[in-house]
Amino acid sequence: MTTLYLASKSPRRRELLDQIGLRHATVHAEVDETPLAGEDAAAYVERLALAKARAGLAGLGGRGLVLGADTSVVVDAEILGKPTDREHALAMLARLSGRDHRVYSAVALASAERIEARVQVSRVWMRPLGAAECEAYWTSGEPADKAGGYAIQGRAAAFIERLDGSYSGVMGLPLFETCELLRAFGREVL
Repeated sequence: MTTLYLASKSPRRRELLDQIGLRHATVHAEVDETPLAGEDAAAYVERLALAKARAGLAGLGGRGLVLGADTSVVVDAEILGKPTDREHALAMLARLSGRDHRVYSAVALASAERIEARVQVSRVWMRPLGAAECEAYWTSGEPADKAGGYAIQGRAAAFIERLDGSYSGVMGLPLFETCELLRAFGREVL
């Protein structure tokens, strides 16, 4: 059986693959994550997931089965990205406070013969947040490298009122879509 490679450094993505029993290795895949002018969130995450899968496959000399993924938090049609510093993270949390936002998560699978991707969109409602709790959350270190400045699987779970969509997608890898792709490539999951 062809080894499944994850083109990501994300420990959350590795944990999610482990959760469903998918043995995998990781492969380095460096891609430019700058959004293109006029690019909407769905196109952006799909493009990056495909680029990561392609880069990972190229790094393996075109052999293997490579999974690439990307996730973005979007509010008012703006992709928030990862916070650059404390002020940026606090501003993101203030924007998300007391309202809903979308999380776009794409997964791509590449082999020497083909490449395909799927995009999953979740709607997340965050309760109103106080300045002191946002500051405490930043101090915890958790939001520093997270899209939108929060991690649903961590302490920020206490901020989430409701979720319509995929919990694993909000974490960074939509497992339903991942399994669909693997089956389409002839790989059984369970």
